Amino acid sequence: MPAPFIVPVSEIPKQELWGIDKIREMIPQRYEMEQLTGILLFDRGCGIAIGYRDVSSTDFWVRGHIPGRPLMPGVLMCEAAAQLCSFCFRMCSPEGKDSFLGFGGMDNVRFRGTVVPGDRFIIVVKCIKLDARLKIFEAQGIVGEKLVFEAKITGIEV
Repeated sequence: MPAPFIVPVSEIPKQELWGIDKIREMIPQRYEMEQLTGILLFDRGCGIAIGYRDVSSTDFWVRGHIPGRPLMPGVLMCEAAAQLCSFCFRMCSPEGKDSFLGFGGMDNVRFRGTVVPGDRFIIVVKCIKLDARLKIFEAQGIVGEKLVFEAKITGIEV
């Protein structure tokens, strides 16, 4: 059974708060590995960030990932969520300006729907543990009003 939404879909902002320049300032991924298009919300007090990826028919994986019926690979959904966790970590830890959140692992990963070219893939993350060693987030991916992805992501400050 899917988890309840971290943030109800009706409460997800539509207006972009920050674009690619702010994302690039906070996380190191570039070129084909940039999996975030914009940030819709960052709430330090609640440890919640909402970002999105506009999925395009020109994305590098479209031609080869199920030709004739391209689907966003699950591993890229995971990567987009991990990048948003990294963004959230950096925003919550300005003293760690020179560090970033390395991928430590994922638990309870579930894919519950598809993401296809033309979709806006909304990612919501919530920090549930932020200590000296581990940073743990709940993550969800949404298309329209449907939960398509969920996981618990563990990061390690690098």
